[in-house]
Amino acid sequence: MKATYIDYRDTNSFSKTLLAYLDNDSALEPFTGNRPDIAGFANQIQAKAGKTDRMLLVQSLRRQYGTLLEEGSQVASSIAALLDERTFTVTTGHQLNIFTGPLYFIFKIVTTIKLARDLKEAFPEYTFVPVYWMATEDHDFAEINHVRLHGKKIAWDAPAQGATGRLTISGMAEAVRQYQSFLGLSVNSSKLAKLMEEAYLRQDNLATATRYLVHALFGKHGLVVMDADDTSLKRYFAPLVEQDILSEHSHAAITQTSKALEAAGFNTQVHAREINFFYLTEAFRERIVKLDDGRYEVLHQNMFFTEEELKVEIQNHPERFSPNVVMRPLYQEVILPNLAYVGGGAEMVYWMQLKACFQHYKVDYPILVPRNSAMVTDDNMAVKVLRLDLTFKSIFKDTEELKKEYVRRHTKHRLNLNDEWMELNAIFSRLRLRAHKIDPSLGPSTDAVKARLKKAINNLEKKLLKADKRNHEDALIQIDRIKDRLFPDGALQERSENFGLLYVKYGDQLIDELLRHFRPLDFKFTIIY
Repeated sequence: MKATYIDYRDTNSFSKTLLAYLDNDSALEPFTGNRPDIAGFANQIQAKAGKTDRMLLVQSLRRQYGTLLEEGSQVASSIAALLDERTFTVTTGHQLNIFTGPLYFIFKIVTTIKLARDLKEAFPEYTFVPVYWMATEDHDFAEINHVRLHGKKIAWDAPAQGATGRLTISGMAEAVRQYQSFLGLSVNSSKLAKLMEEAYLRQDNLATATRYLVHALFGKHGLVVMDADDTSLKRYFAPLVEQDILSEHSHAAITQTSKALEAAGFNTQVHAREINFFYLTEAFRERIVKLDDGRYEVLHQNMFFTEEELKVEIQNHPERFSPNVVMRPLYQEVILPNLAYVGGGAEMVYWMQLKACFQHYKVDYPILVPRNSAMVTDDNMAVKVLRLDLTFKSIFKDTEELKKEYVRRHTKHRLNLNDEWMELNAIFSRLRLRAHKIDPSLGPSTDAVKARLKKAINNLEKKLLKADKRNHEDALIQIDRIKDRLFPDGALQERSENFGLLYVKYGDQLIDELLRHFRPLDFKFTIIY
C-alpha cells in the first residue's frame, strides 16, 4: 500500500483550536505543556522520572489480564518493563464502543503504538510502552452501543445503567450475528467473525470483551490494555479524591482556565462541576453534590454523607468514587509513568482546560499528541480520482464546488461573463455620470438598476454552467460516487465507518500498513491506498 499526506487545514475538517496547536500558536502556550516533538519529549522524560508506584501498577495489570497474559508475549514484556524506572508510557483512551466503533478508535491505538516506536528510536536508552486506557466507568451507553458498516447501523439493544465496563454481554448474540452477516465469506472474514464471537459471546462483561478484542488485534505490538476501575489503583488515588471533593479545587482551576481559553478566542469542550466525581456501584453511577447544610448527596439514590462519613467511605471503598471526564486525566497521570496523551481534536481542547488543575495538585502535565487522522481506500478509487483530473487534496472540497471546477476545466465554452460585465460596468459608469449632471439624486436609481442587472448576469452565468454540466453528466456522477464512498454521510470516513470491511479486504496487513505509514509527530492527514 502507498500513502500520501496533506495538511490538516486542507481537509476543512478540524477545529480552529487544533490547527492553532499544530501551528504552535503562542496564544495556546499557557494551556499546554512540552511541545509534541523530540526536544519536548526529552524534557518530559526528565520531569516524569521517579514519580510512579510501578509495583502497584504492574501487579494491577497482571491481575487484570489474568490468563489472557501469555508468558513471553509482547504484552507480558511490556508490563514487566514497567518495573524499570527507565520505562515510560504513551497513552490513548476511548469508550468501549462495540466492535471497536468508528475507525478513529483503531487510528488512536495505531498512533500510540507508532509513537512508542519512534520514541524508542530517538531515545534508545529508554523503553516506551503503548497503553490503551479503557473508559470502563463511562455510563453513556447510547454512544457505544452501535456501529456502522457500509452505512448500515448495527445496534446492541439492552437495558443499561451504571458503568458500561461492568455491563454483562449476555444479550449480544443478535448484534454479533448482524455484524458477521456484513463480512462475507473469505479467510479474513472468517477470522474476524470468530474473533467477534470470542470477544462478545464468551467474555464476562463489556470491559473483558473489549480487552480481549483489542489484545487480539494489537497484542503482538506490545499494547497494554488498562482498566482503571480497579480498587488498588483507586486506593492510591484516594487522597486526591478526598481533597478535590472537599475543597473543590478542580472546579475553580478548570473554570478559570476555560474563561482564559475563551478570552483568547478558543472554544471549550467540557464544563467542570463543583464536585467532579460520581458514586459508583454495580447498579448505578450518579453524581455527588454538596447540599446547603454541608452534607453530600448521591443524586437520585436517597444517599447522604456528612463530611466525616464521606472521608471514611473514600478510605474504605475508594472503588466507589469514579472520576468524571475532567478528573480522569489526573487519575491517569498519577498512576502511570506517562509522557503523552494521544487523542482527537476535541480531546486536545478539553485537556487544555485542565492544565491549572494539574499544576494545583503538582502532577506532571503530559504532552498532547493529536492522533493520526486518515482515509483508507484502494488503487481502484485512486485511479478514478486521478482520471477525473482530481487530487487527494481537492476531493476534500464541497461536492458542488468540485463539479463546478471540473466543468470549467473541461468545457469547450467560456462559461463566465466577466468580460461582458466589465463592458456593462463601464456603460453604467457613463450612465451614472450623465444622470448625476441632470439630477444628483438620480445616482441611487442608477446603482439600483446596475445591481439588478448584476444579479441577472450572475443568474445567467449559473444557468450556463448548469446547462454545460449536462455535457459532463457521466463525470459528475462519478464525482458524486467518489464523494459518497470516501465521505460517508458527508463526513470523514474515520468518524462513522467501522474497520471491519477494511479488515476483510486487507487482513492483518491493515494494521501493519497503518503502522508503516502513520507519522505521529508530523501532523499530516494520511491517505492510504
